[in-house]
Amino acid sequence: MLKKFIILIAISLGLGLFTRHLGLSSQQALSISIFSVSILGTLFFWDFRLSFAFLGTSILLITKTIDLDNLIKFSSLEIILFLVGMMVLIGLLKEAGLFAWLVSLILRIRKLTAKKFLISISVISALLACAVDEVTSIIFMVAAILEICDYFEVNPAPFIIASVLTTNIGSAGTVLGNPIGILIATKAGLSFEDFIIKAFPLMLACLGSTIFILMIYYRKALNEFDHKIKELGENEILTRLISVPPERQLKLCLGIFGVTLLFISLHHRLELFLGLETNTILLTVPLISAGLVMIWKWRKAREYIEHDVEWWTLLFFLLLFAQAGTLKYTGATDVLAKHLVSLTGNNVSVLSGIVLWISAAGSSILDNVVLVAAFIPIVQSFQGLNFSLQPLWWALLFGGCLGGNITLVGSTANIVALGILEKEKKIRITFFQWFWVGLTVGIVTTCIVWLALLTLPIYK
Repeated sequence: MLKKFIILIAISLGLGLFTRHLGLSSQQALSISIFSVSILGTLFFWDFRLSFAFLGTSILLITKTIDLDNLIKFSSLEIILFLVGMMVLIGLLKEAGLFAWLVSLILRIRKLTAKKFLISISVISALLACAVDEVTSIIFMVAAILEICDYFEVNPAPFIIASVLTTNIGSAGTVLGNPIGILIATKAGLSFEDFIIKAFPLMLACLGSTIFILMIYYRKALNEFDHKIKELGENEILTRLISVPPERQLKLCLGIFGVTLLFISLHHRLELFLGLETNTILLTVPLISAGLVMIWKWRKAREYIEHDVEWWTLLFFLLLFAQAGTLKYTGATDVLAKHLVSLTGNNVSVLSGIVLWISAAGSSILDNVVLVAAFIPIVQSFQGLNFSLQPLWWALLFGGCLGGNITLVGSTANIVALGILEKEKKIRITFFQWFWVGLTVGIVTTCIVWLALLTLPIYK
């Protein structure tokens, strides 16, 4: 641990001195050093990431690198409140058993085959990730996959990996699938409709190519599964898989969640009609729904807030956003943006390619929220130049989501799924067992997005 800490300090000091050499002011260099400490601290000392965020933010305030008013401004409190509301809703859905019920319904496949099973879990994983956060989605998918694989006595590892890969892809499809979606939407002024029109179809293209790759890569496992299906038959799978929740509670939960999604999907039009600021409806609808849920389930309201809301993660996000905003406040990202523009010759196609591939590579080893928070001030610094920032925002979104597939630590969903697999079945997936299929999927899907950004006018 001491060696890692020395490396962390050395890299951060080196970045500060290097940026000073490039002509940045002392405050700009300090803001870069502090932010790099938080990022590298997350990578080297995952369990202490909140400590680094606390200490780094305090240093920025004490050194007057940023003041309190701007710290609060850049902390993106609106995003934190949005996530709190959604987490309360997800707590209700988990309690009602909605996700497991949905999985059990969709998995009622006649004449089940291994290919049908792979396609179904891939599509369900992606679509669930679009509707709720990727971590909640993968928890229920892993439970369903383990149950079915137990019944047929087949190795669940290939199907768990397939579910995780497609979950990460699906999380890019809507503003709800990943915290970076709402982060980019609020900073770029993008609406839910923008995601449906531009991100969702591209996500489906990536999903289709991924399913094709998985069928080839896991063809041996699929053949073994087909053999087991013929041997054991497909009866009683779903009765062993899950119990259907009470009908009345299920309907109420579906109604609340459905109305919430409806208002989120129409938020842009409602904001225009009511004369509200951009994303006001988007950010407040989950809070309204969460408030109603806590009135309905008032005996469990405290439990929703204390247990279903990930306060540790949200506090880390809040301080990380503030530190990233400090880069913009001091002008450090403006300097970096000018250097980047001079290197690319003011070519937006080249810039979007750089953002896409760097964010994909970075998110393979680092939490994508951390990476996107670092990139956002840089992208914002391109404002005022004679080109649209739209391709850069979509490049950042897809790079952050797709890059998580490359390694087994590239996404929170990866870590959660593999942890459950190891705990429940004592099956440990090695780095290279994941890496080759993850790298193939990561490169192919990122190439699809890159080609779309370069050629399709909708992304210009």
